[in-house]
Amino acid sequence: MMSPTPFGLDALKPLSPFVRASIAWHALALAAALAWPGALPWAVAALVLNHLVLTAATLTPRTALLGGNITRLPASAADAGEVALTIDDGPDPEVTPQVLDLLDAAGQRATFFCIAERVALYPELARQIVARGHDVQNHTARHSHTFSLLGPAGYAREIGRAQDILQQVTGVRPTCFRAPAGFRNLFLAPVLQRLDLQLVSWTRRGFDTRDADPARVQQRLLRGLRAGDILLLHDGNAARTARGGAVLLDVLPPLLEQLRRQGLHSVTLTRGLSRRAAHAKSTGRESDDTP
Repeated sequence: MMSPTPFGLDALKPLSPFVRASIAWHALALAAALAWPGALPWAVAALVLNHLVLTAATLTPRTALLGGNITRLPASAADAGEVALTIDDGPDPEVTPQVLDLLDAAGQRATFFCIAERVALYPELARQIVARGHDVQNHTARHSHTFSLLGPAGYAREIGRAQDILQQVTGVRPTCFRAPAGFRNLFLAPVLQRLDLQLVSWTRRGFDTRDADPARVQQRLLRGLRAGDILLLHDGNAARTARGGAVLLDVLPPLLEQLRRQGLHSVTLTRGLSRRAAHAKSTGRESDDTP
């Protein structure tokens, strides 16, 4: 099991170009304030502006300003007609088994970003997800609403604990991570690198945790749908339709049918992203796609 000990300076590596520029901006503002007392108001204004941009990046799930962030499958996967259906916040003992049956009937595969404490509650269900050909990936241990406020040590404990639980239960160590609601801060990227995890967000989402209308959720997912897309739905914390069922259960059948009509095939992130690694190995390039 990994140690929750803070990383020290290693926690700041690697830093995105934007974060490195922010650090340089802070240093420059401090140097200006010390060298020219009259520059203090300007230095303070510059730092406030920088922190506003950092805050905006924290609240923008699909941004890459804070570090690598996969929002689409690589081009090679898109060329093969692949998409990635991702399902968050489970497993749920009522909803997840029905989702698995629907996926099996359509011959499609999905990635379940699971909350590790829920996996510990329903270990057989998590093992069934993997046994039926789907991915279980890391969606933190507790799905805390304050996740984006954690520092390096807090991220290490929360994500590392989830890694250990998910591996112990399923026998497979996750390679992908998704933050709760997609919100995170500049300390996350170094932690993910240390744990050998890739941050994955999405191309389009249904907002099915707050919209109980299956038609609207479906429309958000299908509008402009194309190969390479990463779609986001929820089997846990899902909004409920007028009949009391999870929205996902009403949305999934027509969504899977639309994939069939467009000649698209939903694959796990493990498979879809492996095309990136295979392309890099064959060409000597790091990637054939920049999400």
